[in-house]
Amino acid sequence: MTAGNRIAVYVGSFDPITLGHLNLIERSSQLVDRLIVGIGINADKKGLFSPDERVDLVQRVTAEMPNVEARTFDGLAVEFVRSVGARVMIRGIRPLTDIAGEFTMMMANRKLDSEIETIFLMADEEYGHVSSSLLKQITPLANDEQLEKFVPSSIIPDLRAKLTKKD
Repeated sequence: MTAGNRIAVYVGSFDPITLGHLNLIERSSQLVDRLIVGIGINADKKGLFSPDERVDLVQRVTAEMPNVEARTFDGLAVEFVRSVGARVMIRGIRPLTDIAGEFTMMMANRKLDSEIETIFLMADEEYGHVSSSLLKQITPLANDEQLEKFVPSSIIPDLRAKLTKKD
C-alpha cells in the first residue's frame, strides 16, 4: 500500500448496525484512507434486515464519514478483502465473549491468505455488551430513549418496523 491508498475492510453481519459497530467504524476510518464496511451475507441464515437494507443503514449512519463505504459480499471474507485491493481486515471484539472464536477465524484466514492481516479492535467499554440478539429482545419493550443507548437513533424506526408486533 502506498501513502494515500491505505484500505481496510471491517467485516461483519451488521444486522443491524449498533453503536458498538459505529464506534469501531469511526475509529478505524481515522487509521486508513479508505474503510470498506464489508457486510457478510450468509444464505443459510435468515437475517433481520436484507443485505440491501443493511447497506442502507450503514450508509445512513456513516454519511458524515467521506472515506467510509458499505458493500455486501458472500463467500470468504479474505477473498472479499483481496477483491477490493485491501490487505487489512478489521474485526471488532467484545470483552471475553468473542476472543476465542475470532482467534480461530484469524488463524484460518492466515492459512487462506497469509498476505492479509487481521487487526482486532475492542469495542469501547460502554458498547461491549451490545449484540443483535440483545436488540431483538429489548426493542419491543424499550422506548426510543432507551434504544438510543444501543443503536444510532436514525435506525430506531427501521428496527421497530422489523421487531414490533403488529396487532
